[in-house]
Amino acid sequence: MTNKPLAFRMRPRTIDEIIGQSHLVGEGKIINRMVQAKQLSSMILYGSPGIGKTSIASAIAGSTKFAFRTLNAVTNNKKDMQIVAEEAKMSGKVILLLDEVHRLDKAKQDFLLPYLENGMIVLIGATTSNPYHAINPAIRSRCQIFELQPLSIEEMKIALKRALENEDRGLGSETIEVSEEALHHFAQSSNGDVRSSLNALELAVLSTEKNENGKIYIDVTIAEECLQKKSFTHDKDGDGHYDVLSAFQKSIRGSDVNAALHYLGRLVEAGDLPSISRRLLVIAYEDIGLASPQAGPRTLAAVETAEKIGFPEARIPLASVVIELCLSPKSNSAIKAIDSALEDIRAGKSGEVPKHLKDAHYQGAKALGRGIEYKYPHDYDSGWVPQQYLPNTIKNAQYYDPKSTGKFEQALAGVYEKINKGKR
Repeated sequence: MTNKPLAFRMRPRTIDEIIGQSHLVGEGKIINRMVQAKQLSSMILYGSPGIGKTSIASAIAGSTKFAFRTLNAVTNNKKDMQIVAEEAKMSGKVILLLDEVHRLDKAKQDFLLPYLENGMIVLIGATTSNPYHAINPAIRSRCQIFELQPLSIEEMKIALKRALENEDRGLGSETIEVSEEALHHFAQSSNGDVRSSLNALELAVLSTEKNENGKIYIDVTIAEECLQKKSFTHDKDGDGHYDVLSAFQKSIRGSDVNAALHYLGRLVEAGDLPSISRRLLVIAYEDIGLASPQAGPRTLAAVETAEKIGFPEARIPLASVVIELCLSPKSNSAIKAIDSALEDIRAGKSGEVPKHLKDAHYQGAKALGRGIEYKYPHDYDSGWVPQQYLPNTIKNAQYYDPKSTGKFEQALAGVYEKINKGKR
């Protein structure tokens, strides 16, 4: 074994070796097609740590045989980028993996842009931040943006078994037996982070003495010690994780504080902050909705706090917002309204935009760009005026059905009813 970590040694060398991310690298999918055609464009890969951003970049380079270089937008300077640019001039093309691309400063960005434009440098930016918010538009507009998904438990197990069996780069030169429970723990408790899982496996192997038969045996106790997480299995068939998430949301929807805190505790114990965060934000808008509009921003604040401070302290803001969501009034009127509108659209119930609502900029200064016969609501004391907004074919459609579970939506319902009466 070399001194390089197992996760580094097991990094995919070609696109076919990538585990997971089938929506991008599977047969016929976009990155796979680019590699097969050897027509690469710059891209930004974003997602949680350890789920394959660097692996995809190195696999692309290995599959295309282009030169591959890795830099960090924070720690590497403009001179380092100049070296890559000179290599690109000599070889014709270089794939540059730029980690933390959202931290790229203006000087480095301005240097890179011409090389991205002429294709000499194919940039693969890696970031854990949402690129639509965190990355400068000048870079973003020159790149395809791809979101990576956390690996499933079964995909994690494939990566672990591959490392155990591979003699050249993995641990296959040793006689190692890993119990099924330990393997499941390595896969589950890393929360889709392959790098963390492989590093924990390597630590387990290196720190465990061989038995009298020369075999290294890894049980769940050793796995727990190497990951510093207790083995926590929701159920035997592996679907329990999603069952707990479902029960978590349904308990909040049903206003059962104690049940919601129980399921939150199980998710906290499993260390699954990304799933907790995503589910809470969905709940705030799907189940609380217009009954308490501030629940959404407060949930976002709690989630962002939890992500910044991490476990174990993250349990505190999470518990606070779970209790608030449980005891908030509930309304699903917004999700029902948009789903109803989408149902009509997908069924072909659409139509031409009424003439008085069409873009009228071609009319010059007339009516400040307002359409022909368009009644400008701000010109009326009521703030609204009866006129047709929907296409003729669905002019009487109604999608929003207000709930009366919260004072805010009760007030909205009153305005909605008043406007509807004015249309009759």
